[in-house]
Amino acid sequence: MSALAASLLEKIHSRRARAGVVGLGYVGLPLAVELAKAGFHTTGIDLDDRKIQAVTKGESYIPDVSSADVRSLRQANKLDATTDFSIVRELDTINICVPTPLRKTKDPDMSYIVSAVESIAGHLHPGMLVCLESTTYPGTTDEVVQPLLEATGLKAGVDFFLAFSPERVDPGNPTFQTHNVPKVVGGLTPECAKLASALYGSAIKTIVPVSSTRVAEMVKLLENTFRAVNIGLVNELALMCDRMNIDVWEVVEAAKTKPFGFMAFYPGPGLGGHCIPIDPFYLSWKAKQSGFDPRFIELAGHINGGMPHYVVDKVGEALNTRRKAINGSRILIAGVAYKRDIDDMRESPALDVMGLLHSRGASVAYIDPHVAEVHGREWSGRFDVKASEVGRGSFGNYDCIVIVTDHKSFDYDAMVAEADLIVDTRNAIKKPAPHVFKLGAPRPEAQGENVAIV
Repeated sequence: MSALAASLLEKIHSRRARAGVVGLGYVGLPLAVELAKAGFHTTGIDLDDRKIQAVTKGESYIPDVSSADVRSLRQANKLDATTDFSIVRELDTINICVPTPLRKTKDPDMSYIVSAVESIAGHLHPGMLVCLESTTYPGTTDEVVQPLLEATGLKAGVDFFLAFSPERVDPGNPTFQTHNVPKVVGGLTPECAKLASALYGSAIKTIVPVSSTRVAEMVKLLENTFRAVNIGLVNELALMCDRMNIDVWEVVEAAKTKPFGFMAFYPGPGLGGHCIPIDPFYLSWKAKQSGFDPRFIELAGHINGGMPHYVVDKVGEALNTRRKAINGSRILIAGVAYKRDIDDMRESPALDVMGLLHSRGASVAYIDPHVAEVHGREWSGRFDVKASEVGRGSFGNYDCIVIVTDHKSFDYDAMVAEADLIVDTRNAIKKPAPHVFKLGAPRPEAQGENVAIV
């Protein structure tokens, strides 16, 4: 082991290393907190001054991180935050946790990674460890990050150390969080991998080393493409069941009783979150660069991307039973976060459903205990919408309620009792009712007396 690597390894083991995290969002803030808990003086870097002020005050804006933890780490002088990248010259390790969105053309947008790496390069120094965590295509670490850092004259694997470790964050998961989700680590060289594994191993229970940064990058894409493809399969099954008057929810529940060879996935109004709707397109794009046509992946993306349109068609079908049109109807969207009991709206299918209904002339409102406002830039309506105060006694004021996100706090009994029509995309309402239309299930008028209650 080189002298620089040995020195950094000793600093990591003794907790004398100063750690940094670029990007204090759903990935970065939890990681910074875990590193600080492990004993490292950790500095978060973000261009959003609101996040910096919150951390400085000891406040958390991420549901999976408690304000009590941030406050105690601030008091112990283990955690701070800044917008100034010049702090990098004082750090020994830095983790890059910035967004990696898609362009409208479905090509990877590397601008956040490039900007962060260029800012780091301005203060890069010998003996430093740089770890990229942002989800991206295989080859990003050695094709994009390495050249930008080596433009300083320092050589990766010799003067500084470079690794990739994919983030694995599931917002709102009470069981698996940053500290106990196994961490895949791939280094540019064996020394890079050893140093990155030592850093992560100080704060995370299980480390899974792999042979290269490209393997680590592909691991993340496989994990989420696996989910996207299987969700696409069950969404197609839901469309099929709708045509055949079969309840897809009953089918899945029965199939998952098989103790081997089956994993349950559930249909829904579309894909949400930063990873599952995005990652398959990163893989698809990179595959095409290599001359490979990933037809299976793109077909799943086509099916999943069309689900909001199917939901809106289902709303039209439900309103038609009342001799009403979508145009002019008052429609209440129940839930705009992308999944149950969180406040994250990234890529939420609810935003697409709202936009499609609005474009067809509906008056659209929403309720969500976790999201106070949908800003105009976040949906195609282009105007701000605040959450409505709708509850027991007022569900009947709408022509149709569309359950897009099945938050546990919603009063589904009151919805069923009061609403004229309900379109349920999440199987939140278990018992059949003549005015409840479900995604991938028989239409109410097609239900016989022997419908099973799941």
